[in-house]
Amino acid sequence: MQQSGSLEKAKHYIESHSKNSDVRRQPQQGPCITISREAGAGSGLIAEKLVNILKPLSNYPDSEWGIFDKNLIERVIEDHHLPNQLGKFMGEEVKPFLTEIMNEVFGIHPPLIKLEHKTTETILRLAFIGNCVIIGRGANLITAYMKNCFHIRLVAPLEVRIKNVQDFYGNSKQEAIDFVKSEDRKRNKFIEEHYHKKADDPLLYHLILNTGLLTLEEVSENIALCVRNKFKQFFISSE
Repeated sequence: MQQSGSLEKAKHYIESHSKNSDVRRQPQQGPCITISREAGAGSGLIAEKLVNILKPLSNYPDSEWGIFDKNLIERVIEDHHLPNQLGKFMGEEVKPFLTEIMNEVFGIHPPLIKLEHKTTETILRLAFIGNCVIIGRGANLITAYMKNCFHIRLVAPLEVRIKNVQDFYGNSKQEAIDFVKSEDRKRNKFIEEHYHKKADDPLLYHLILNTGLLTLEEVSENIALCVRNKFKQFFISSE
């Protein structure tokens, strides 16, 4: 997914929901799916397939869905208009809700600057809106106490991930090896330093899937099935 196209989709998602007055009267409009992943496990492609499956089945089929990864969240924060629009969903009446979550996750006096306060707040606001997939940035830990969130971990054998990176980016094998190992190391360090957790702790997730043993379509369909069963109130009944 090209970054420029992704940013336009993100803007459309946020602008669409900020104009929908009905959203503001609902505690959650839809589910938020967080994806933690090993580098090269296929999270971006799976997120797109997942949205394509879930959107037509939503009780709000005209409502936009958004996909946000690390780079896109940073771009959203850089655009001063988008945080203002996101702020419409977090009025005075829900500030205690935000504070409660942050106190639960970070402790009573969280070092907000060190924990990337703006990114954390943006992720919480996106999750509060719902109908979104958030990839990385510890989103599963930030939203751990939100009832509309479903947490996924994607893994795959090292050789599979190396090949995926080669195919996707056109890298040499050594470049792909260096990329995968570097990304895994950085992501694990980020989670340990900011949240004092292990990214590969299975207890942090509703579902862990091996993309080396399942196709991207099978992974997406399994996640969609679990999300629909977990949050029946958000989707058209299959009965």
